[in-house]
Amino acid sequence: MERLQKVLANAGIASRRKSEEIILAGRVEVNEKIVNTLGVKVDPEQDIIKVDGRLIRSESKIYVLFHKPKGVISSVKDPEGRQVVTDYLKKIKQRVYPVGRLDYDTEGLLLLTNDGEFSNLMTHPKHHIDKTYFVTVKGVPHGSQLDRLKEGIELEDGKTSPAEVEYHDVNPDKNESIISITIHEGKNRQVRRMFEALSIQVKRLRRVQFGFLNLQRVSRGKFRYLQPNEVKELKDLALRTHKIQKND
Repeated sequence: MERLQKVLANAGIASRRKSEEIILAGRVEVNEKIVNTLGVKVDPEQDIIKVDGRLIRSESKIYVLFHKPKGVISSVKDPEGRQVVTDYLKKIKQRVYPVGRLDYDTEGLLLLTNDGEFSNLMTHPKHHIDKTYFVTVKGVPHGSQLDRLKEGIELEDGKTSPAEVEYHDVNPDKNESIISITIHEGKNRQVRRMFEALSIQVKRLRRVQFGFLNLQRVSRGKFRYLQPNEVKELKDLALRTHKIQKND
């Protein structure tokens, strides 16, 4: 027997957290009875489970690395009719959902999956998976400004953890530079807000690495499937960083 929200997540309906919201909204039936409370356990092999009247079936788990372009929403639908990431994944039959998000103006590496447990593991605050960004900024920030990023920046929703920061490239002709920054948190628009807090103008933001994964051989708007060993390594990484953090 498993908790209903876990079964929904494993079936690719939504993340564990979103599945809980779906249950509380009264959209789920188990054996023709509406379930709108959390904690109910079901047998996915025996019980008849429906969401919005549709029978759910377990899907084979897939894991996708997508190179998100700028101007695309990290969602499966947008009420304003803007492009969403799944518009680029028409060849994938399973319903996949973004693991975390990149904001509208940010491009780069985004994972998608129909495995709710995996998504939760990758995004939960207790699992410190590094994410590296290339930030193109106006001018060349002084080293003392970058040191403040390394110490953590006070934002409206709390102080950020120390970041790894270094100059990646400097272009005097364009009066701009590219700063490499690595963080493990996932606050909303965090990297942009960290630079804005220092009055540094961000011209372009691109996530280039998630854990050990990078965008090698994946051009903008394209995707590739993760290999089983990559999925296992990501899970191991999340659990390992949590263990290290717990012991510190």
